[in-house]
Amino acid sequence: MSIAAEIEARLQAEFAPTALTLRDDSAHHAGHAGAREGGHFHVTVVSARFTGLQRLARHRLVYHCLSDLMQRGIHALAIDARAPGEP
Repeated sequence: MSIAAEIEARLQAEFAPTALTLRDDSAHHAGHAGAREGGHFHVTVVSARFTGLQRLARHRLVYHCLSDLMQRGIHALAIDARAPGEP
């Protein structure tokens, strides 16, 4: 399973999102020193689990879900985590 597919599967299982998009930006970072350590990804996830949580708490939940991938496949992760109905 690719890193991108694993990220999506884990986020689906953990957050049961109403919307989930994952963009692999790795090609934009070719030649960057960190590119050898893993991919660069941007995730947008909309889940009821984020209702009432501040941005930092939401990001912590996502990082916790993907923690071991951060060590072996993700170099950079941009997160847009929202509760349903948030712009």
